[in-house]
Amino acid sequence: MPTFSEFDAHLMRDQKPSSYFNKLSKTGLFNVKYPYTMLGDLMKVPQSPKHHPEGNVWNHTMLVLDNAGERKQLSQDPNVFMWSALLHDLGKTPATKLTKGRITSYDHDKLGESLAVKFLKELTDDEAFIKQVSKMVRWHMQILFVTKKLPFADIGKMASEVSIHEIALLGLCDRLGRGNMTLDKKQEEEKSILTFLEKCTHYLNPGIHKESLLGSANNSEWSEE
Repeated sequence: MPTFSEFDAHLMRDQKPSSYFNKLSKTGLFNVKYPYTMLGDLMKVPQSPKHHPEGNVWNHTMLVLDNAGERKQLSQDPNVFMWSALLHDLGKTPATKLTKGRITSYDHDKLGESLAVKFLKELTDDEAFIKQVSKMVRWHMQILFVTKKLPFADIGKMASEVSIHEIALLGLCDRLGRGNMTLDKKQEEEKSILTFLEKCTHYLNPGIHKESLLGSANNSEWSEE
């Protein structure tokens, strides 16, 4: 039976952690043993082909995980960051609905927060770590909400619970973790992350100049090598 330490080792060491998790999924563990069944359930959850040509939530999660594995050195806390990438869409299992021919997953970020807590409590008693990961899961959709000026955006509350830069990094991996990702699409997603950071920083510090905000980011933090 895999332990927290084993999962953690692969999340922190592997550049493509999906290889380990996909191999483990073939053992049947994710179908029979709680809390691992929470990951296995993601294989049964469909997504909109328009926004997620890669298929089900598991496929998406594995792509996100590999994108995170390539960028974890940019994180302020790689350990929290990688676990957040693994668990970020747990809420899609209860949230996903088919309505009038459309697949939706409204509030999966909110539902995912409590599910991430339940998952991690089965593996570790580190309450601070559990809270940090679950809050990353809770706020990971803010990239879309803020950049699209949707009413679900809540920059102030988000910034009081997580680092906007950590959410931006997770959000980048989330956006890149899709099928048919061309170079143009990647660049478009990177621009949306910069827009998110700009909007958040302006909201939190109205007097800051745009040039000051984007200076460090333009020095390759978000750009592809």
